[in-house]
Amino acid sequence: MEILLVLGGAIVVLITTLAGYYNRFIKLTNKVQSAWSDIDTHLKKRYDLIPNLVSTIKGYASHEKDTLENVVKLRNQAQSASGTKDQAQAETMLSGALKSLFALSEAYPDLKANTNFLELQNTLKKVEDDINLARRYYNGSVQAFNTAIQMFPANLLANLFGFKDAEFFEAEVGERENISTEF
Repeated sequence: MEILLVLGGAIVVLITTLAGYYNRFIKLTNKVQSAWSDIDTHLKKRYDLIPNLVSTIKGYASHEKDTLENVVKLRNQAQSASGTKDQAQAETMLSGALKSLFALSEAYPDLKANTNFLELQNTLKKVEDDINLARRYYNGSVQAFNTAIQMFPANLLANLFGFKDAEFFEAEVGERENISTEF
């Protein structure tokens, strides 16, 4: 009888431990997904601002057609990107193109003084700041999740339950360097 009680207690402890680990993995997975959703929301705001910005600049710098078309093309690519790695790469290219677009305003004083352009520029700067904050939060969530599923003995259970490392939203090499613009 005592053997059955000890065996039953061991099974209860084992099940409770497994459930605790599993629930922790689920909680961290949901945190990563929520953080990605925040990034996605901010990116949508950015995508919505870009056509307004491009049309404002077109009126002042119509001969900069290639730059404007490149921004629109990269916006569309970023919108259709799937997966963290592809999304990060597309966003890096779009950020570079937007920096080039804002550099255009230096060559056009009338554009630089346009209140609509200034308002769009300030709004986009705020959205870019929000995206950077969301990226940091996402990467922190990914780090916590990856650490949880990689540490012993949790890694054994994570493999058993099928949990895999999440991808960080990393800056591409080009994003770490200064952008040069030539006119």
